[in-house]
Amino acid sequence: MATTKKTAKTAKPAVEAVKKAPAKKAAPAKKAPAKKAAPAQDDLFAEPVAPKAEPEAPKAKAPAKKPAAPKTVRVTFSVRAEVGSKVFVAGSFNNWDPIAKPMTDKKGDGVYTCVLVLPKGTYEYKFVINGTWCADPECTDWVQNDMGTLNSVRVVD
Repeated sequence: MATTKKTAKTAKPAVEAVKKAPAKKAAPAKKAPAKKAAPAQDDLFAEPVAPKAEPEAPKAKAPAKKPAAPKTVRVTFSVRAEVGSKVFVAGSFNNWDPIAKPMTDKKGDGVYTCVLVLPKGTYEYKFVINGTWCADPECTDWVQNDMGTLNSVRVVD
């Protein structure tokens, strides 16, 4: 019997590293639209049914138009009082708040003024001089109020 010698060189296993390419993701399959079956004999005389409409994509909103700002007018209120008095103007334009609109005596001569920016309209008002409510003595337009006293009236055009 003949013996053969196996050497380490000839018995070497042939192992090769196989590099795999990265797997590609498959694109998702699109659904085919469902096909309508042929109508049954009874359906031939039925009213046709409209196919369902696909929902519309939301439309881009057009920018909203800003309403025109009401025209405003600078209105000067003026009253004569003792120098050093605390004088305010109150009326329908400030919810009759007796201390919201202070008047100033810039020249120190007892003439108190206040400038308000008001939209066009008709306003009732009074002066509050040292805590006492007074109608405007220079205003010829007035109305009687719920308290039985007079309110001065200013029309802003």
